[in-house]
Amino acid sequence: MKKLARRAAAQTLAAAFLLTAFTGSAHANAQDADAAIAQEWQTAWDTYHFSDTTPPAEGSGRRRVTSSISIEINAPAARVFPAYSDFNHHIGMNPFLRRVITHKDWCSAGTRNINLTAIEEIPYEGTVVVSKTHAQQRLHEKELYYETDSWSFPGVVTHQKIVFNQLKGGKTKVTENLTFEADDDMIDFAATNGVAAHQQLQTALKQAIESGAL
Repeated sequence: MKKLARRAAAQTLAAAFLLTAFTGSAHANAQDADAAIAQEWQTAWDTYHFSDTTPPAEGSGRRRVTSSISIEINAPAARVFPAYSDFNHHIGMNPFLRRVITHKDWCSAGTRNINLTAIEEIPYEGTVVVSKTHAQQRLHEKELYYETDSWSFPGVVTHQKIVFNQLKGGKTKVTENLTFEADDDMIDFAATNGVAAHQQLQTALKQAIESGAL
C-alpha cells in the first residue's frame, strides 16, 4: 500500500509538471500562516534530517542521482553571486514559485545560514496543488559558493553546491552540482525534472543579470 501511494504521488506530480508547461499561473485561494509553515519546516528537519548527505543504504528502497550543469554569465562574480543566490530573485523565473518564506537567517563562523520554505503553486485538473519545499541554504560569500539541502513531498531530498568562478573579461561561470534522492520508483522522474527546472532557472537568471534587471 505504501509503495502504491508513493507511485500515485509521483504520477500526480508528473501530470502536474506536464500541465504547467501549457497553462498559465494560478493563485491559491489562501496561504498557510507563516508560523504554521515554520513548524512544518522544523518537523521535516527533525524527521527526515535532510541536511544529512549520507547515501541511502543498499536495499533501502531509495536511490541517488547526481548531475552538474553550468552557465556563463556576462557579469563579474561580485554581482552575480548576490543576485543568483537570493531565492527571492527566483520568483517569476521559476514557473511554479510564488513565495519564499524565511524562518531564520543568521551568521556563524563567516557563513550565512538561512532556513526557508519555497511555496510553489502547480495547476492540476482545474485546481492548484500547493507544494512546499523546506530547505536550508548556507552561503560562503568569500569563497563564492553556496549549498542548499531540501526536502519536499513525497520524500524528495536534494543536495546542491553552486560554485561561482570568475573568468577573464568580467564573466562568471556558475556550476550547479546537484544530487537528488528519492524512492526507487520516483528517482528518475525527480532527477530529470529537477535538472530541467534548474537549467530553465539558470537561463532566466543569466538574462536578468545581464540585462541589469538584477
